[in-house]
Amino acid sequence: MKNLRILRWALPLLLFVAAFAVGFKAATEHNLDNGYQIGDMATDFSLKNVNGQMVSLSDYENAKGFLVIFTCNTCPYAQAYEDRIIALDAKYKTQGVPVVAIMPNDPNAKPGDSFAKMKERAEEKGFTFPYLLDEGQKVYPAYGATRTPHVFLLEKKPSGNEVVYIGAIDDNYQDATQVEERFVENAIDAMLSGKEINPKTTKAIGCGIK
Repeated sequence: MKNLRILRWALPLLLFVAAFAVGFKAATEHNLDNGYQIGDMATDFSLKNVNGQMVSLSDYENAKGFLVIFTCNTCPYAQAYEDRIIALDAKYKTQGVPVVAIMPNDPNAKPGDSFAKMKERAEEKGFTFPYLLDEGQKVYPAYGATRTPHVFLLEKKPSGNEVVYIGAIDDNYQDATQVEERFVENAIDAMLSGKEINPKTTKAIGCGIK
């Protein structure tokens, strides 16, 4: 009898939790549906860099494409990829594909991702690329980014910046020496050589954007 009373009390709560989970999942999927897909043209933006200057993709007149990476200071996954992102910028910037990093988190929710902390992190790690604040969180929803890091490779064409790859940097965030699939490098190499990118999408692994 006691167990029955507990069940009657707990059942509404369990139903509420289940409904919330389903609603959250649907909202997340809806957000992804609203983001850029392969073949879409990415709208340009103007965001503040850690040096105080505003940066837009249109500033790069001679670029062949862009490696737009949503990342942050505080996520362990993002931190694990920082050196690899620096290496990607060093390798591909001279080939016309610079890294453009964007911090999408709300600093009120993650104080460690404040603009002041972004400046500190960029200086500490020696970032060679723009590290931009998505103030008001307007850019990352347009892209459909959900994780840090989350990569969007854009190919610059006469009609605009086409999304040609979305997802992860590689297949091993824990150990750069044990990477087997270098998704981003393979995608950029294929793009620059005019070959088909395969795969065009992978699952981004990282912290959820706050």
